Amino acid sequence: MLSTASHVLKRCLQTSATRLKHSLPDLKYDFNALEPYISADIMKLHYEKHHQAYVTNLNVAEEKLNEAVAKGDLNTVISLQPALRFNGGGHINHTIFWSNLSPKGGGEPSGDLMQQIKDDFTTFERMKKELVAASVGIQGSGWGWLGYSPTNGHLRIATCANQDPLFATTGLIPIFGIDVWEHAYYLQYKNVRADYVNAIFNVANWADVSNRLAKARMN
Repeated sequence: MLSTASHVLKRCLQTSATRLKHSLPDLKYDFNALEPYISADIMKLHYEKHHQAYVTNLNVAEEKLNEAVAKGDLNTVISLQPALRFNGGGHINHTIFWSNLSPKGGGEPSGDLMQQIKDDFTTFERMKKELVAASVGIQGSGWGWLGYSPTNGHLRIATCANQDPLFATTGLIPIFGIDVWEHAYYLQYKNVRADYVNAIFNVANWADVSNRLAKARMN
């Protein structure tokens, strides 16, 4: 345990001095651009309030981490890990989510992405059905993901609780994610999560997903 804790402190010391404050990524479309599938009210609340809260809290946690590292306060370094994981994961996940969506999205993917989906799931519809079922079935809050395994080169469906980041949790590189926290859909879809999850595919930005797959393959 002491060895592990010392390793955490060492890594923090190596990186803390160069950390910059995090900020919201630019949204490449208007809040109402994804209607009728995602309302402007949800987008505004989700982006300006929820994602901003993760960014703000992540910056606060990192400031505290830097102070603890400077003091050699290992207990505080360790105690901050849940906040860093939760808020850091929230920032990572949402940054991918906004790019995964587009007012010009929907339909089916093409090219290498579609071929990879067919190789791993037989058909696009089968992949979609599995991802929808996994996302709808999450107990409480979390994310449904289509991820790429750098170990075997296959796409896989996976879920993560709360804001746990996919790669840190499963080793899969995230290429398409569905946020199933209630703040992502409740104002519009109430408690019918399945309708929201299915609606996401009408604004899925397959060009972005394809780019993420290409980059994942290079890792």
